[in-house]
Amino acid sequence: MRLTRDPLYIATVCGVGMGSSLILKMTVEDALRELGIPGRVEHMDLSSVRSARVDVIVAQPLHTEELKGLNALVIPVTNFLDKEGIKRALVTRLREVGWIAE
Repeated sequence: MRLTRDPLYIATVCGVGMGSSLILKMTVEDALRELGIPGRVEHMDLSSVRSARVDVIVAQPLHTEELKGLNALVIPVTNFLDKEGIKRALVTRLREVGWIAE
């Protein structure tokens, strides 16, 4: 798998930016490493991500409505510990926008 752009800057988001976004950050980092996709992942709260310049936002589906209109690809995830599911979601969405190629 090959990234067709610079390394990704990814934000993992939850309402407060502490607990679940940190767990999600670690899972996303593992998924990226296994996929061989270069990227930097930071966890943050909803307010902070609005002013951050990120390529991808990974968040709970309940927050995706609040993230509409941001200049980032939003990927909803329900299970923060499901690395295989997160890998599938990342690959699917990144392929849809042409950021990764086989």
